[in-house]
Amino acid sequence: MRRIDAWVGIPVCFFLTVIHKLVSKFHTARPGQIRKILFVKFAEQGATVLAYPAIIKAIEKVGRENIYFIVFENNRHILDVMDVVPSGNIITVPTRGLFNTLIGFLPSILRIRKEKIDTVLDFEFFARVSAIICYLSGAKRRIGLHSYTGAAGYRGNLMTHPIPYNNHIHTIDTYRILFESIDAPVQELPALALQGRFEQAYDLPKFRPGPKDIKEVEELLYGKFGQGKIGTVIILNANASDLLPLRCWPRQNYIELARLLLDKYPQANIVFTGAADEADPNEQIVSQVKSNRCASLAGETSFRQLMTLYTMVNVLVTNDSGPAHFASLTSIYTIVLFGPETPLLFAPKSPRTCAIDAGLACSPCISVLNGRRTKCRNNICMKAITVEQVFSETCKIYESSFPSLTIIVATNT
Repeated sequence: MRRIDAWVGIPVCFFLTVIHKLVSKFHTARPGQIRKILFVKFAEQGATVLAYPAIIKAIEKVGRENIYFIVFENNRHILDVMDVVPSGNIITVPTRGLFNTLIGFLPSILRIRKEKIDTVLDFEFFARVSAIICYLSGAKRRIGLHSYTGAAGYRGNLMTHPIPYNNHIHTIDTYRILFESIDAPVQELPALALQGRFEQAYDLPKFRPGPKDIKEVEELLYGKFGQGKIGTVIILNANASDLLPLRCWPRQNYIELARLLLDKYPQANIVFTGAADEADPNEQIVSQVKSNRCASLAGETSFRQLMTLYTMVNVLVTNDSGPAHFASLTSIYTIVLFGPETPLLFAPKSPRTCAIDAGLACSPCISVLNGRRTKCRNNICMKAITVEQVFSETCKIYESSFPSLTIIVATNT
């Protein structure tokens, strides 16, 4: 996708920019009243959680029925759980193969134009495909990040409101600012007379499972540990994904952490969770832990069941990845391990979140401005976070929580 975004995205963005400039010389489109708003956020479900305050502001402006979202089909689950946008207003692009994805953009664009959406908000960080979709949407008002200094990747000049990116404020505020820029004087950009940091706590929606959801998860746990033998659980999400392997905490660390937790808390169970393609690696971890109180649910839960699982336990330990943000929609305590990225920009906005990073001089090395690219192939920033450090923090939270607790180690391997 990165290669296509570069080899195809750059020339397409350049071509559309030329077309846009030529058309603008003869016709200046008047934005008009804001009636329908489309959010463009194809990937990273965790980031969609951070976009929640901006979505709420949009709802206050035009009404829930006039809010739309375009996402990759395998990333819509978080929107369904948050229930902040009408299901029929979620436009999905297929991800079953590269060809299907590219072809799938066409009906999505046609749907957007049919809805006569007048305002689009690009919540992708300098992705070219999202800028192209924004321009082809036909919306008269297009708001998205722009690299005025050339620090970030080129993606043309397709926005009516090109907003400068500030890498000193949290992502949740970046999204809020993008929305509030709807009414910004375009002629004054890149100057932006908006409050950069919003100190007030953000209220996130709380996921509440139904009795059926709880029963399904209980049956999954009984299947692993036996009827009535579910003790207490802490959730550790070890690895992010192959997309950003530098964010992974060493697999051996999870094995050691699980053993320490099981030894210290004989009433506890460990559950590893993950996607279907993570089932085998998780089973390998479980086999090395060597305990009948340790099991894997990787590939065995739906997204809703995973969220339900979070509501039934008290502690999650995870690296910087989607589950850390999903968990912020529940009452679970979360310990998040950061290395190549920084908690100052990407930590979940929840009072029940504890961020841990080693604070090395080379960290963070990947950012929005460098397209999340780095020459580093040895993530010493993650390896420098010790098992003892995470174990100590986990114990503090475990022992201060409700005594009836299960330990879930969630890994994306």
